[in-house]
Amino acid sequence: MLSKVIGAAVLGIDAYIVEVEIHITRGLPAFVLVGLPENSVKESRERVRSAIKNSGYEYPVKRITINLAPASIKKDGTAFDLPVAIGILIATGVCDDSMIPDFLVAGELSLDGRVKPVHGVLSMAIACRDNGLKGIIVPKENAQEAGVVNGIRVIPVENLSQVAAFLNGHPIPDAKIEVNQDSGQKYDFDIREVKGQEHAKRAIEVAAAGGHNIIFIGPPGSGKTMLAKRMSTVLPQMNFEEALQTTKVYSVSGLLAKHGLMRIRPFRSPHHTISDAGLVGGGTMPRPGEVSLAHNGVLFLDELPEFKKHVLEVMRQPLEDGNVTIARAGVTISYPARFMLIAAMNPCPCGYLGDHLHRCSCRPIDIQRYRTRISGPLMDRIDIQIDVPVVEYKKLSSRDSSSDSSVEIRERVLAARDVQKTRLKGTGIFCNAQMGVAQIEKFCVLDVSSSRILEMAVNRLGLSARAYHRIIKIARSIADLAGDESILPEHVSEAIQYRSLDRNNGAG
Repeated sequence: MLSKVIGAAVLGIDAYIVEVEIHITRGLPAFVLVGLPENSVKESRERVRSAIKNSGYEYPVKRITINLAPASIKKDGTAFDLPVAIGILIATGVCDDSMIPDFLVAGELSLDGRVKPVHGVLSMAIACRDNGLKGIIVPKENAQEAGVVNGIRVIPVENLSQVAAFLNGHPIPDAKIEVNQDSGQKYDFDIREVKGQEHAKRAIEVAAAGGHNIIFIGPPGSGKTMLAKRMSTVLPQMNFEEALQTTKVYSVSGLLAKHGLMRIRPFRSPHHTISDAGLVGGGTMPRPGEVSLAHNGVLFLDELPEFKKHVLEVMRQPLEDGNVTIARAGVTISYPARFMLIAAMNPCPCGYLGDHLHRCSCRPIDIQRYRTRISGPLMDRIDIQIDVPVVEYKKLSSRDSSSDSSVEIRERVLAARDVQKTRLKGTGIFCNAQMGVAQIEKFCVLDVSSSRILEMAVNRLGLSARAYHRIIKIARSIADLAGDESILPEHVSEAIQYRSLDRNNGAG
């Protein structure tokens, strides 16, 4: 007795088809699972046996051999429980096999036969569509994310008996999901609540418009964290392609909420005690880290120098390339990691260097050690570097609400992003910060006056080639906010002002 059920496994954030082959023969009772299964897959033996018996079916007291093909790739997760159980029921004649070649099956089984949700269903649904299958049979809790994919049927099931009945001709209504729902972005806070700091607010607008990295440097209580947490309130919703990529990451990680497609950009804020594997991903079977969970969103690192130096250094490659590659014995996995980095730090260990209201108690050597916790190459990758001074009492106590709200800033940011979307169409990137050298040379042509200003800044401050290109990209974002097609000298001048550490180093 032989049967075959189509399943899927996740590698990175993408899924690939796995043929679950079941062969039942006479012999001593045995359950043999081959095809490089990991422990979670091997343990399916007990779940499948109990689920079949508790669903009212007879479990064959024979030799059962199960092959997961292709056998050259390790299989992990509990999504093979349901296809294995269905394969056994087909091989024993309980279920009809006429429909099963058209469907991908995924789900974890409880001992009583209930079908429980699994990770990575969105990626599996995409693999189902790309391989020409008609539909996917998934746990009811996963129907929302599977329904994001057009062109396939999504069959939501609650238990093993329901799947068996469906294969025997008892229809189950397809899950109907509205993909283009508006998330209705609502926040409990607004950037207008930040008193003073108009220079920093402007920097946030520029950073949001172009997707640039930004760091706030200032004494305790100056509003650095408050400003950073309000970055998400001025960012536009993700477009469909961005939303699909981000949703796949969360689906694979098991962090996707019950709704289908994610529309609001993620905001991740890990504690400074995080490990390098927690930040960029890793493990025996690699999982996405915080940089990938922040894909197309914001990664906020508060008290940046408190992070372990080697942890910060592993972030340099994702900042530059927009992805993370993790190599393990027998497998190499890449995760997307194109995010906006927002960081905050004090100017010195006590925090009061340059504060006219408090006296700094740090020795020069202490200040130097504190700042060298962040390497020059990492700081060079942060586009906008802003000093955030202490806010005067007069501004703190003011009830003036004339400053722009998050909604007003977001409208300007959205207009600038629309310009970039049109300009960068077909390049696979969505904002100015993601441009490479080829795009910079094509879309960021400087006139004579702008070139002269930038040349003076590079020579005086000793800027690197990376800083040179980042200033040009910032100037492009400022021009987009202003609605100017060309980059003007005032745009370049403002962009240079956002390199405060370069200015300080140059002056020293």
